[in-house]
Amino acid sequence: MSSEPSAESRARLDAALAMTMHPEHPELPEDADPPECPEPAPGSDEPGFSEHLPMLYNVVYCSRANAGIDAAAVDRIIATSHLHNPRWGITGMLVFGDNIFFQWLEGPRASILRLMALLRTDNRHEQIIMLSEVEEARERLFPQWDMELVDADQIRDVLTDALSDETLAAHDADALRALLTGIDARLGAAPP
Repeated sequence: MSSEPSAESRARLDAALAMTMHPEHPELPEDADPPECPEPAPGSDEPGFSEHLPMLYNVVYCSRANAGIDAAAVDRIIATSHLHNPRWGITGMLVFGDNIFFQWLEGPRASILRLMALLRTDNRHEQIIMLSEVEEARERLFPQWDMELVDADQIRDVLTDALSDETLAAHDADALRALLTGIDARLGAAPP
């Protein structure tokens, strides 16, 4: 029995990881529509706001990639994100390195929560560690990035920094240490 997912399964998972949230997807009700995203007001990168900052929901997480995830798979995720995220008002960045995904997502609360529900069912990764979930009134950090792939050379530094967060749950800190230990084993470095 092959552990390789079928082309149909791979396409469905690409869509899930990249936020397709489309009425044609069975995971959503047929009347699912993206949130209203008017054009940005002059002087603002936020749709429909000028004097008041919008409420943005942002999530930061990391996860371990399962076997078979390579640069081509990540490129498909980014391409699908570019296609669908603008419709849902989602921006962010994805870092992939040492078999670890690190992602920052920002946008309307409903869109981000739907995406996270799909991500939790995606078999291309495991051990999702929520590093941050915040809803706040602010400008977007990534207003022009419907999803940007960022160089992964510094993934160890990013995870080490996340581990230093005193509000991190104990099980998440243990999971981060396990991810770092795996990276260190591949690099021949001392574990955290």
